[in-house]
Amino acid sequence: MRRLLAAALIAATVAGPAIAQQAQPPLRCAVDGTFAPHAFPSLQGGVQGFQIDLFREVARRMGREIIIDSAAFSGLIPALNAGRYDFLCAPTTVTRERAEALLFTEGYLWTELQFGIRRGSPPIRSEEDLRGKTISVNKGTPYEQWVTRNRERLNLTLLAFDSQADAAQAVIQGRAYANLSGNTVVRYSASRNPQYVADWVIPGTRLHWGTPFRRDSGALRNQVEDVLTCMKRDGTIARLSERWFGNAPGPDQAERIEFPGYGPPDMPGWDPTPQNPNCG
Repeated sequence: MRRLLAAALIAATVAGPAIAQQAQPPLRCAVDGTFAPHAFPSLQGGVQGFQIDLFREVARRMGREIIIDSAAFSGLIPALNAGRYDFLCAPTTVTRERAEALLFTEGYLWTELQFGIRRGSPPIRSEEDLRGKTISVNKGTPYEQWVTRNRERLNLTLLAFDSQADAAQAVIQGRAYANLSGNTVVRYSASRNPQYVADWVIPGTRLHWGTPFRRDSGALRNQVEDVLTCMKRDGTIARLSERWFGNAPGPDQAERIEFPGYGPPDMPGWDPTPQNPNCG
């Protein structure tokens, strides 16, 4: 009997870590479910898109379940800070202001600010072509911030919506001259609607699209970034990018670049500790 009890105790001790790992709660994250092709409604129910495939694979490699909620982007960061989510699965532009309040992974995509216009409208070649125009944006984004910063200088009218789909539709309906958003989203919208044309990219606006965490979640941020690095090395992110955006990313694209340390370099919250992920 004593031998059986001892054996049971040893077995429980050995199995303890595995049981603890299995008992971890699901990861909780959220997306803007109207931001195609990153996240948008599926005919089968729920949401689909690049972000959904990306973070389901991240969670699988971490041995965790994941719950992905869909909500308006303007409410995602407040919900993250309130503890509702562990991180955001939404593509989030890394700005200095945001990096001072949140922790980010390194970028897995580049984002640039690009305008979409209605077919037949005069093309945009410089900021001066925007003077006096109405620009539609998704609320709570760097696109709204750009219009707000330049509103007085260029006499712009801001038209902000809770979803990117509505912002793009405002251009097609003639309510706005142009829609400002991220390059991947503008190109995708143009590929789906012949009345919407991908137009001018604002020079010098290339930034990381990373994953935000609360400032007290450094360990989890590093774990997720290690997985993203492994997915860059084995080509998974590049394959997902080609599937959803229609182009195979080259070697100079963030889908393939391993940045030094943890987080976007030269931004607040960057940790220079060299990455050493176990990709086996």
